[in-house]
Order: sequence, then C-alpha cells, then structure tokens
Amino acid sequence: MYKLKSLFIVAIALLLTLQLVACATTGEESFEDTDKTAAALYEEAKSALAQEDYETTIQKLESLEARFPFGKFAQQAQLDMAFAYYKFEEPESAIASANRFIKLYPRHPHADYAYYLKGLVKFSQGQSMFDGLASQDPAQRDPEAASRSFQYFSELVKRFPKSKYAKDATERMTYLRNNLARHELYAAQHYIKREAYLAAANRAKFIIENFQMTPSTPDALLVMIEAYKGLRLVDLAADTQRVYDLNFSKNKKSPG
Repeated sequence: MYKLKSLFIVAIALLLTLQLVACATTGEESFEDTDKTAAALYEEAKSALAQEDYETTIQKLESLEARFPFGKFAQQAQLDMAFAYYKFEEPESAIASANRFIKLYPRHPHADYAYYLKGLVKFSQGQSMFDGLASQDPAQRDPEAASRSFQYFSELVKRFPKSKYAKDATERMTYLRNNLARHELYAAQHYIKREAYLAAANRAKFIIENFQMTPSTPDALLVMIEAYKGLRLVDLAADTQRVYDLNFSKNKKSPG
C-alpha cells in the first residue's frame, strides 16, 4: 500500500514537471515581449511586415493584442494581422481577423479596407486553387471562392461607394461575374451533350436572369434554343431565337 502511494506521488510530481516545461516552452515569446510597450511591439511587427516575414509579424501582433487589447495600436494590429494572414496563405484566419475588426470598429476610417481585404482573400484563393493547370479556364473551377469574393466586394461597394478601393473592387466584380456566368454555361453545355435538355434549359435561363449582358449571354440563348428543341417546345425555341437574332445576330442560327 505504501509502495503504491509512493508511486502515485512520483507520477503526480512527474506530470507537474512536464506541465511546467510545456508552459515554459509555449510562453517563451510572451516572456520575451513582457517589458515592451505597445508602440515598441507594433514597430517590430511593422519591421517584420516590411521584410515580408509574415510569421514573425503575426506573432508580434498577437502578442500586442493580448497584452494591450485597447488603444490605437490594438486596432491597427488587428487590421495588419488580417493582411499578414492573407500573405501567409492562411485565408480563413485572414477573413476571421477582418471580420473581428469590422465587428469591433465598424466606424473606423479603415473599415472599408477590411471589407476589401476579405474580397481579395477569396479572389486570390479562387485564382490559386488550380495553380499548375495553366490551360484550365478559371470559369471551370469551383465557383465557391469566386462567389464569396463577389459577395464581399459587393458589400464594400454598397457600404463605401466613395472608398478608394471601390473602383478596383468593381473591376474585379466584373471579372468574377463573367467567370461565374461562364461556369454556368459550361454546365449547361455539358447537359446538352448528355441530352438532359431540361437541366440545360434551366442553367441557361439562370445565366439570362442573373448574369445579363455578360459575354456568355448569347451562348446561353443558343443553349436554350437547342434545349427547347430537344424538349419539343417549338414555340419557346422560336421565341428565344427571335430574342437572339434581335440582340446578337440576324445571320447566325442555333445549332441543330
């Protein structure tokens, strides 16, 4: 009994020792920064950011935010942290940081940049998703990132129409809108090849209703014409053909 009790005491002592070692290891950066002021930590973070050392930037900004959660340096630290996470290729952390900044400081002079950065993160994520497949059309990629990017940029433009980021956001939205329309067109054309005419007509109709006057619009009308013919909806096919001829060409006819 005494021997078991002794072993239990030794085990507890060993466990406490391991916990102390772990705390010492994980807290090394915090001890190093303990005596530094918010201004000093922020200057170190800015220096690391200028050198594109994003990991160190994040560490310094996290330390600043933990030790000095209030004041102008804490505000700027959160915004800079979102950018550092973006450059460090941690998109979800970047968006979470931007969202936290927006929630805490909705009237901040740089709140528009937080919205813009969210759009930029998703835009870049969509662009880099298929790096190495240079021949692949961006419109053939998973549209989720593009859709979210468009949503974030749209929110920026609506909330801050005079923002210095609004022009770039609007241009990116045009690019994204064209790609999203083309993505739907690929799906519609795929259904035509499979003779799934109802599905093809629905996808083409979605383009006409949601992505009007994009480069995919005329091709979407042609898909609708072919799909209606496949469904033996002669009147709808003829009506759609007239819309196409009136708006795009009096010479080019639909295939089939």
